[in-house]
Amino acid sequence: MAMQIDPGLDAVFSALGDPTRRAILARLSLGEASVSELMRPFSLSQPTISKHLKVLENAGLIEGGRDAQRRPRRLRAEAMKDMADWIEPFRRLWERRFDNLDQHLATQAAKEED
Repeated sequence: MAMQIDPGLDAVFSALGDPTRRAILARLSLGEASVSELMRPFSLSQPTISKHLKVLENAGLIEGGRDAQRRPRRLRAEAMKDMADWIEPFRRLWERRFDNLDQHLATQAAKEED
């Protein structure tokens, strides 16, 4: 399986390595949110949340906007698609392997019944 090397994926997977950042992405999957809205479920300070947001922005997973005084963050669907596209060949590989295992186990069970 030939894979293209994409340096941007390193930043994406590094950003996803932190559970707080994954939780922030899960929240943003419901819609855009401000820093104060993103802080609510965590017992973290505003500067700490802002650092997490900066990592997500640098990885291209989220983007900031401006709505008067409010600066909402939102998911960047393109980055999520790029990540999913990179993972897809591995998913297909494991799906084939599990299908082969199912067939093997079914064959073994049929032999045992005989």
